[in-house]
Amino acid sequence: MENYDAIVIGAGVIGSSVAYHLVKFGAGRVLVLDRTQIGAGTTSQSSGILRTHYSVKENVELAKSSWGVFKNFAQYLGDEEYSAGLVQCGYMIAAPDGPKLAPLRAALAAQQAMGIEVQLLDQRAALERLPIARLDDAALIGYEPEAGFADAYLVATGFARAARRLGVKIMEDVEVEQLLIENGQVIGVDTSQGRFLSNTVISTQNIWARDIEKWTGIASPVAAERHSVLALEGPQPYTFAMPVFKDLGSPGMLYCRSYGGNQMLASEGTVGETLAQPDNEQGDISLDYIVEVGTQVAERFPSFETAGLASSWTGVYDVTPDWNPVLGRLHDVKGLIVGYGFSGHGFKLSPGVGRVLAQEALGLATDVALDPYSLERFRNGKMLVGQYGLGAVS
Repeated sequence: MENYDAIVIGAGVIGSSVAYHLVKFGAGRVLVLDRTQIGAGTTSQSSGILRTHYSVKENVELAKSSWGVFKNFAQYLGDEEYSAGLVQCGYMIAAPDGPKLAPLRAALAAQQAMGIEVQLLDQRAALERLPIARLDDAALIGYEPEAGFADAYLVATGFARAARRLGVKIMEDVEVEQLLIENGQVIGVDTSQGRFLSNTVISTQNIWARDIEKWTGIASPVAAERHSVLALEGPQPYTFAMPVFKDLGSPGMLYCRSYGGNQMLASEGTVGETLAQPDNEQGDISLDYIVEVGTQVAERFPSFETAGLASSWTGVYDVTPDWNPVLGRLHDVKGLIVGYGFSGHGFKLSPGVGRVLAQEALGLATDVALDPYSLERFRNGKMLVGQYGLGAVS
């Protein structure tokens, strides 16, 4: 049996970030265990959109700190060969007159108050940036020039490689079978490859976080929810210079971004298909769904009325009742720290979340207060529901 100062369960983009930050903040021996391979789970299915736009201010704080890492990823990790695959094209969000207008106005004002560059655009200025769109119904358009999209798999493997360079041991194809607890204190884990001991365990298990409930008896309010993503081939290019677009006026609160050439990546930001068991294998995408999303896209991007389907895939969110993560210590078990339930925000927040979970595990002051993200909020009713309602905008 080997002893470690900390064990991280899960080597997706969150777990890899946690491992890297643990050693950067002074941890000694760190072990990461993953059921498959680094970044091969839900991380590899991410659409990769980066923004600081949230109506939950704590998420804005985490996204703001994360953006600084994405923008300077190679420098942050100390190796010029690292890349996040960043495309800094900006992020545009629009709402018509109606129930989303006031929340959008408040969220944009809150971002500006927190020092984030956000511009309010009229329709002419917006169309200069996104000329393939129709924006005649937009009552308010916000633009975040520092935003864009990146490659979640590159970020996960970048953090993992940097962590290994600093001495972290990462074991792939290792199933954690049991959390070991003695007198209310974590002492390690039993796995398919044997027993490993530590008084600090950080679970970043994503859709498999219900294992925590099985191991500890502590309710873990998280469900696996499948979402579909389409790549549509249109007659006009959606170039890398055109911003990511969030459409609060569409029924599915669509998000769209360039996928290279004439292709647009598009999906809905609303509730998806709840799965009975966690499963990130590719699911079926119905023709009805393709028509539903395609119709909404054509309403906003008229030339895409004749678009064809170039490719598609499904991804799975780990969703909590308020669509925001559980972060920090589980006080009923000493030494157990969790990060799960990101509900579509995980990649966007991964550098900041990795920092705060590592800080919490080592007893350091956290960059962002974790109390609002505590599991207890589901018991005391202080949930983090965003002003846009349930969904991946938050």
